[in-house]
Amino acid sequence: MDISGEAAAQRVRRDHLVGTLYTLASALCFGSMAIFARMAYASGVDIPTLLLLRFSVASILMWGILFSKRMKLPKGRGMVMLVAMGAIGYAGQAFSYFTALTYASAGLVALLLYTYPAIVALLSRLVFKHPFTWMQITAVAIALAGTVFIIGKAGDGKPLGIFFGLLAALIYSVYILMGSRFPKDVTPTASTAVITSSAAVTYSAVVAVRGFHPPATGQGWMAVLAIAVICTVLAILFFFEGLERVGPVRASVFSTIEPVFTVLLAAAVLGERITLTRVFGGALIVGAVILLARESVLAAGAKLE
Repeated sequence: MDISGEAAAQRVRRDHLVGTLYTLASALCFGSMAIFARMAYASGVDIPTLLLLRFSVASILMWGILFSKRMKLPKGRGMVMLVAMGAIGYAGQAFSYFTALTYASAGLVALLLYTYPAIVALLSRLVFKHPFTWMQITAVAIALAGTVFIIGKAGDGKPLGIFFGLLAALIYSVYILMGSRFPKDVTPTASTAVITSSAAVTYSAVVAVRGFHPPATGQGWMAVLAIAVICTVLAILFFFEGLERVGPVRASVFSTIEPVFTVLLAAAVLGERITLTRVFGGALIVGAVILLARESVLAAGAKLE
């Protein structure tokens, strides 16, 4: 390989490393949502109102960034994809997830949701003919095993709860795959603005029927703002930045570190106990992430040799 080829290989490896870090940062942001949500619920806000406030505040921030930087909105197919991802994907996944919680235990619903890396890998292969290696298959299996140990006992659930739990995982998987197929004119900033706005419109209709029940305390409002800024704006921006660089299969596996962050934050902020079982599960997930990150960087460099 000549000097220019080696420089190109280094750029690609660096790009994949940056993509990995973006995806992990996104998982950290998403992982903190359970902590802030508990604070928000304690203030009296209900789920539809919380989601309306979350997406409304996030969309206002994103449109402000978009206009201040004079960024262009995508057109045609890109815009249609973003509206669908927000109004149907984000809104539908949230509805399925919270509905599942009313028919099944939180542990079982969480386990069902975190089947999405395997679903992403399968759909990526079947629909987009995306090749994946034995290293990727192994990483998916290790990450799923780690998730089982992190979440712990699943508990019981009615068939309807299992159905909605799997539906939430399926919708999120399709969301990830759609995000990996964006046209070139779709930027992370524009996509986040449109997706959050579309989701806000959907939950505006829900709140119009169910009623508006905002937080009753200042701490509750701060928690809602944190969910909007950290767990939505930053989380989605970072995820799309990472997705663009590492692809859907790797991004979905990297995202399984989210429950690890949730457990650590719950221990630090809420004083929840960390068991040896969860430590072992976290180690498995971190190992899967490191394994796949290394494979991603090496594979990127090999393509240029």
